[in-house]
Amino acid sequence: MPPVTPSYPESPRGDHVDVYTDPHGREVRVPDPYRWLEDPDSPQTRAWVGAQNRVTQAHLDTLPARAAYQERLTALWNYPKEGTPWKRGERYFRQFNPGLLNQPVLEVADSPRGPWRTLLDPNALSADGTVALAGASVSEDGERLAYGTQSGGSDWVTWQVRDVSSGEDLPDRLDWSKFSGAEWLPDGSGFYYSAYDAPGQGGVLTGANKNQRLMFHRVGSPQDEDTLVVARPDEPDWGFDPHVTHDGRLLVLHVWKGTDPRNLLWVRELGSDGPWRELVSDFRASFSFIASEEDVLLLRTDEDAPREKVIAWNLKTGERRDLIPEGPHKLEYVLPVPDGLLTVTLVDASHRVNLYGRDGAHRREIPLPGLGSLMGISTREDDPEVFLGFTSFLTPALPYRLLLPDGEPEPLAEPALTFDASAYEVTQEFATSRDGTPVPLFIVARKGMVRDGGNPTLLYGYGGFNISLTPAFSPSRLAWLERGGVYVQANLRGGGEYGEEWHRAGTLGQKQNVFDDFIAVAEHLIASGITSPEHLGIQGGSNGGLLVGACMTQRPDLFAAAIPQVGVLDMLRYQHFTIGWAWASDYGRADDPQMLEALLAYSPLHNLREGTAYPATLITTGDHDDRVVPAHSFKFAAELQRAHGGEAPVLIRIQTRAGHGAGKPTALVIEEAADVWAFLEDRLGGPR
Repeated sequence: MPPVTPSYPESPRGDHVDVYTDPHGREVRVPDPYRWLEDPDSPQTRAWVGAQNRVTQAHLDTLPARAAYQERLTALWNYPKEGTPWKRGERYFRQFNPGLLNQPVLEVADSPRGPWRTLLDPNALSADGTVALAGASVSEDGERLAYGTQSGGSDWVTWQVRDVSSGEDLPDRLDWSKFSGAEWLPDGSGFYYSAYDAPGQGGVLTGANKNQRLMFHRVGSPQDEDTLVVARPDEPDWGFDPHVTHDGRLLVLHVWKGTDPRNLLWVRELGSDGPWRELVSDFRASFSFIASEEDVLLLRTDEDAPREKVIAWNLKTGERRDLIPEGPHKLEYVLPVPDGLLTVTLVDASHRVNLYGRDGAHRREIPLPGLGSLMGISTREDDPEVFLGFTSFLTPALPYRLLLPDGEPEPLAEPALTFDASAYEVTQEFATSRDGTPVPLFIVARKGMVRDGGNPTLLYGYGGFNISLTPAFSPSRLAWLERGGVYVQANLRGGGEYGEEWHRAGTLGQKQNVFDDFIAVAEHLIASGITSPEHLGIQGGSNGGLLVGACMTQRPDLFAAAIPQVGVLDMLRYQHFTIGWAWASDYGRADDPQMLEALLAYSPLHNLREGTAYPATLITTGDHDDRVVPAHSFKFAAELQRAHGGEAPVLIRIQTRAGHGAGKPTALVIEEAADVWAFLEDRLGGPR
């Protein structure tokens, strides 16, 4: 293909320098010439964003496959998407999108098979579809809905209350909530939620989120009358996640600190304003509440069990005993059911479901439809009716009903796709990382794929924060597969696929293991004949954007295209914005002399080398991203365009009225996917 080198907008370089300290007490001076791009609302930044978008748009307009992708993606997305139901009282609730609505609607019915009626339609809340449902919690009797909405992709959530029978909103409105659900009292008179102080001038999208406080809201009262339950100004990094026990006796509080899975666990009688009993008073391990039986709490923990186990903790005697011991596979979820527990485990990055008694005895494995993932699971302690949402790479998420103790999952819907999944297959292979660690990867391709090194291949990864990448359906990827592309998903250290040891092996001073794993998977794909460097692209979002940025700077020779999306790309300053400080448990901080060297060694922004030919790059971000602020992408794009010594295009696509990804309207998702696939096809090769 003929080289196409855009003329990039000017990105003025300032003379700002930050001074850090290394482990030997010496000053380390690090220039930050694009500091001005950290202000998303300055006229200079806005002008730069407009200029970059014009250059990017002009390039994307020339791509011959773009219109075909837009048309096919629209058709592929246009199928009914039925969410996993959940039950409260005698009512059933679900989210549903009949096809191409920008946002799914929330529905209610008297039976899990319907008929369903609309309870809340977020599409009616904005003209452009950018107001999304960010949380929905129904009272125990099924009469009241607490729902949270987010606007323009921001993480800020506003909570309101709706009467389920009438569909009318009550006057309640709760602002400045973030990273919170709504936990109802058993009688439906009110709920717990977490909130922050209103941000200062200019700090809505970039200000650090500190000092979360737990509040109680009584339905019908104004927010300024809400009761403060917990605030710890002496511990500004702490957050609070409450759980009301099914019998209504206790309030169990999960106290978290950033993204570290380790937490504190406190408990007190529901309604009491007395002191908390601190069951776990230090951040030594993770402890997750499952259920209670009189004076005994059932908890999932990784204390002395990196793949996790279930314990029973007697609050009266203090006795702790293993109920379901640690097994060979990662225990991902445990949910209460009548007289038992449902466990969800990961076996080489796909899910298995098992039923146990409350005595810890294994009863049976629940058969799933195939090799895939649970995208939703809903249980009640006193109801044998269970709902599962199952998906795989080639099967859209479908709801299933399971009647315990002896039933098997029954589908509540049938797939309705304009796609022949039988022509494709999923295989799992293992690459060998630099230190000998086996790294799993899923390969999704047309049956009979020829391993001649010529297949356009997209490699996707994440590798962080104890998050597991399991098989999941995306209508977007189908368009790539139909045109002869191969999709590969890597399961890297830093994730949660094999437990806490696997996670820790990709954090802090061992973060390089994650990049080594991804590079090893790329080399495996090349060595096995699936693809070659001129046909291989990489993609990842958020922490996965860091992954892509680090790998393209460490091994620019290995890839023909790179798509870092909403990435963490400036590893020296990420902690200064919104919730960035919370990621230090995985990354470490540059103001820690012991971590500075490691961060500088892989920070994508600081490892771009002038004159190097980098892969064709399409950076994507949203101007309202207040999770990973767009300054990461802005600064990386500016420096990449300056340093790049090759002819391949390096572009940034900045979506307005969009954030980190949650709640993005369907129309914008399709539009971005068409741009990304067309860009990749242009660089990696067309239909085979």
